[in-house]
Amino acid sequence: RHTKALICLNMFFLLVFGSSAIVIILFLVFYFFFQVEEELRWDWKTINTDSISFPANFDWGAASAAHQIEGNGDNNNWSHWEKTSGKVLEPSGLACDSWNKYPEDIKILQQLGLKHYRFSVEWSKIEPKQGEFNEEATQHYHDFIDALLVAGIEPMITFHHFTEPLWLKNGFEKEENIEYFYHFCEFVFKEYNSKVKRWCTINEPTIYMGLGYIDGRFPPGEHNFQLAFEVLKNLLEAHTKVYVRLKTLPQGGDAQIGIVHNITQFDPYNRWNPLHHLFSYIINKAMNGAVLEYFETGVFRAHLPGLGYVEHENVLAKGALDFFGLNYYSHVYSFYGAEFKFNRPGELITDMKYSVYAEGFYRALKQAGALKKPIYVTENGIADKEDKLRETWLKRYLYALSRAMQEGVDVRGYYYWSLIDNFEWAEGYTMRFGLAEIDFNDPERKRTLRKGSQ
Repeated sequence: RHTKALICLNMFFLLVFGSSAIVIILFLVFYFFFQVEEELRWDWKTINTDSISFPANFDWGAASAAHQIEGNGDNNNWSHWEKTSGKVLEPSGLACDSWNKYPEDIKILQQLGLKHYRFSVEWSKIEPKQGEFNEEATQHYHDFIDALLVAGIEPMITFHHFTEPLWLKNGFEKEENIEYFYHFCEFVFKEYNSKVKRWCTINEPTIYMGLGYIDGRFPPGEHNFQLAFEVLKNLLEAHTKVYVRLKTLPQGGDAQIGIVHNITQFDPYNRWNPLHHLFSYIINKAMNGAVLEYFETGVFRAHLPGLGYVEHENVLAKGALDFFGLNYYSHVYSFYGAEFKFNRPGELITDMKYSVYAEGFYRALKQAGALKKPIYVTENGIADKEDKLRETWLKRYLYALSRAMQEGVDVRGYYYWSLIDNFEWAEGYTMRFGLAEIDFNDPERKRTLRKGSQ
């Protein structure tokens, strides 16, 4: 049917305009039409989401990030952004006070029977001034890790989850700043590697890049595609440098080190609109393809015609992963140019306005599987304040996970985002992802398990 549509449209343009140039353009546009992955849809009425199984040694866990839950993170790029940008609904402040209340978080993990916990260490607390490492903060994370291990919970540490100390000027815009990041990672690794076996270098480089340097909602609030692609290249280079060097350290060979990448498919809003297909193809290549290609081939290539182009090769990057951390939530619909839509009429909608789309999770798992590395789902969850869709989300997405695994995708674990409600960046405290609810009006930050999480 695609071929018939192509022929009919070409004949129409040829008859009406009499221009071979228009016909050629149409052929080129339809070339991209055939390159865009099919927007998979399952009939959920015919699927039994309760009939799924996972290996006995599969890792079940939850995830969080330091700035979003610890509180009093007042020396990093985000604390400054919250006070000065006018783009954040409310400051993070005390957050969940997990710096002090982490024993309560551990109890929630135990209540849910989760044996794995992914969290980040706050760079600005450990290294508040360049080259000066804070003993109290370093000991705090020792105490926290020890408490997890005593509770039978295995830690997974993320070095960089969107925040960096104020002294790091221009972040990852400058390639020379990679060395500062490495020294921080080296210090943390040496401190905790006897207790922690699994490490994530950088969380969601394309989100850091896209929201900070294209959309402008995240610091530093730029709108510059060329700079954005330079930043993304530097983030991937930072991962590679950290990976290669840490593997040479004592116990580095036994450590599992990976990166965390968010896959968001850009699907055509209208399947029969060739321009929607063209925009989807270009954006998918820049946002998803560039990262995966970097680890497959050692070549980084990001290109948006007329807006930005970066190409770079690093022979050390090919396969520079012990595992691939996959974050997945939903897809986005490409419309025209820089305009996107987050849902179509009739879809189940989360509080973040994107749709419940477990089929996309399956697609992302298959795509990540092409790297031939073990996969850990490092984030997957729903913002659902009223707790009306969380159970449906979990059942559908875990079905998609089980199906991908049955078809050969090597997935070793699943970490739900997030363990508790937290500071959701520009959205403040309005988006409630937590398996446990937090009363942010209560100075004690009381935690209560949600029914949908059980």
